Amino acid sequence: MGSGQAVAVFGAYGHTGRFVVAQLRERGFVPVLSGRDADKLKELAASEPGLDVRPASVDDPASLDDALAGAAAVINCAGPFATTAAPVIEAALRAGIPYVDVAAEIEANVDTFALFADRARAAGAVVVPAMAFYGGLGDLLATAAMGDWTAADEVHVAYGLSGWHPTAGTREAGAVSRERRGGRRIRYTKGQLEYHLDAPPALTWPFPDPMGPRAVIGEFSMADVVTVPSHLAVPEVRSYMTVEAAKDLSAPDTPAPSAVDERGRSEQTFLVDVVVRSGGTERRAVARGRDIYAVTAPLAVEAVERILTGRTRTVGVASAGEIFDAPDFLRALAPHISLELSH
Repeated sequence: MGSGQAVAVFGAYGHTGRFVVAQLRERGFVPVLSGRDADKLKELAASEPGLDVRPASVDDPASLDDALAGAAAVINCAGPFATTAAPVIEAALRAGIPYVDVAAEIEANVDTFALFADRARAAGAVVVPAMAFYGGLGDLLATAAMGDWTAADEVHVAYGLSGWHPTAGTREAGAVSRERRGGRRIRYTKGQLEYHLDAPPALTWPFPDPMGPRAVIGEFSMADVVTVPSHLAVPEVRSYMTVEAAKDLSAPDTPAPSAVDERGRSEQTFLVDVVVRSGGTERRAVARGRDIYAVTAPLAVEAVERILTGRTRTVGVASAGEIFDAPDFLRALAPHISLELSH
């Protein structure tokens, strides 16, 4: 467990950040509350007595250095990550501590690999982007499903969400991503990212029981198109989203998530169905759970704990499936997700 080590949380007062702070405390770490809005930090500190509050701005490197001083690691929960990731990674490199973020923005994750891979590797530093429901979980499932395969033809990641009440941060990050790609869609095919203006395909995905077949939007690309091919030899990575959840996300009047239990989780449930294909053979990994924002917290905090205890396989910028033992990591999430693996 955390043994009282301090972990800075940038964007601690956001929806996901609050889950991360709670999970850190539960695991024996001491969160250091940081972010750009001093008033929101004070409000959070009132409900989390005894924690250090350190306002910081991505435009002020010295303030980031102060925020990370004495911390064993930093978890960046503040989007849009197109704005925050690089400055916080720079601060983590200056401090000599691991960096983990929960970015779902495809372009921000591409930037992290492109801008910091060489520097982080040379420094022996650990930078793990997209350590969240989108990007991290799918990558862990795909890696676990691969098993002893060294390559595959296709990875399919199907998201069966009961609904999707997006946070303000999700909406803001989505707007930044759409602007960066000029409204185009993105997919990973033939070993590279491609941008398109055509309409996404409408498909039916055969989710496992009890969900069963559901209408999905095909090529609903999430961060998995960056994380999975960053280390797995797979030329095609495709993701899918249930139509109901996609409609919720696109509707301007869908409310933000609301808590229905003592942990602050919403009533949303999810099923992530990952299929890896090689020739005529398929392998599958399935995860079920509740609340995509809440489950991001144990993903990020488990990552930090494993990094700090030396349970990693590489250094530099690395996705979850590359740096961690994927099956073991997924089993450690048992209180938060149920897992099925079939080879």
